[in-house]
Amino acid sequence: MTEELPECGVARFLVLLEGPWATLIVRELLRGPLRFGELRDSLPGISPHTLTSRLRQFEAHGLVTRTVYAEVPPRVEYELTPLGRELRTVLDAMAEWALTVPAASA
Repeated sequence: MTEELPECGVARFLVLLEGPWATLIVRELLRGPLRFGELRDSLPGISPHTLTSRLRQFEAHGLVTRTVYAEVPPRVEYELTPLGRELRTVLDAMAEWALTVPAASA
C-alpha cells in the first residue's frame, strides 16, 4: 500500500524526498545502477533499514527500479527510472543555490 501524496507540489516533493538520506540516495543513483552494498558504502552512516525503507518507497512511487539477476549468489541492482532521473535538475539547482549561501562567520 502506498501512502497518499499531498496535492501541493512542494509538499509532495517533501514527502517523497523526506530527510537527508533520500536526496543523497538519488544523488548516488544518478551515477547509474548500483547494488545495495555499493549504495550503502557510498553513504557512510546510513543504516541498512533506512536504505531499504527509502528504496522501497522510491520503488512504490516509480522513482527506482529493482532488478534481480538470476545468478549465484543473486545480484540485485537499483536504478532510477526516467521519472527519478528528472530529479537531476532539482538536485543541480539545490547544489547551485547552496553554494551561494555565505559561510557563517564565528
